[in-house]
Amino acid sequence: MNNAHLMPVVQLTDLTRSFEQGGVRIDVLRGVNLAIQPGEIVALLGPSGSGKSTMLQAVGLLEGGFGGRIEIAGTDASTLPGDRRTALRRDSIGFVYQFHHLLPDFNALENVILPQLVAGKSPAEAQARASELLTSLGLGQRLEHRPSQLSGGEQQRVAVARALANRPRIVLADEPTGNLDETTADKVLAEFVRLVRGEGSAALVATHNERLAMAMDRVVRLHEGVLE
Repeated sequence: MNNAHLMPVVQLTDLTRSFEQGGVRIDVLRGVNLAIQPGEIVALLGPSGSGKSTMLQAVGLLEGGFGGRIEIAGTDASTLPGDRRTALRRDSIGFVYQFHHLLPDFNALENVILPQLVAGKSPAEAQARASELLTSLGLGQRLEHRPSQLSGGEQQRVAVARALANRPRIVLADEPTGNLDETTADKVLAEFVRLVRGEGSAALVATHNERLAMAMDRVVRLHEGVLE
């Protein structure tokens, strides 16, 4: 697929992030540059503490304090007021974390319906979409189960369906299989990649697992605050 003529869905330009700790300045990100094309699945590799989560928070517009420029789907998010940032995040970005963060009192179907209702979908449309995604992830028989009744791999599949429910331009995944045993991790990641590809979304997946990273389109490495 030739994406050369398309606008990147994520463009980071000279992204920096520093913290003060005990009077000492710590540079976590020191000028990160990255472009992710529509439909591209990129693995972000780096050891624990290398700044992968900080970088995902930047792309996900989850907190401020970053220097440089963050563009999401052609919009410079670095300068947006809070409500516009929130709308851009809701409409363009999906999230999958290491821990599923599902709502315990709601079943699998409801967990995937809710973010769609927040985004303004009709209940019927949201339910059809949730059912379609969960069924495609092999959870067609588990729609009425609450998170506590699902295995770790099933919970994470629900989290993947939820992340894709609103058809985001980019899905951000932070160690999405870090909690699972190797066999389950491989299965969930393969399904994640298949589903993201099928939906036409892009993805940035932070992991320290080299083997899983090789299943993606491209690997970038974060080392001492810059990408290699």
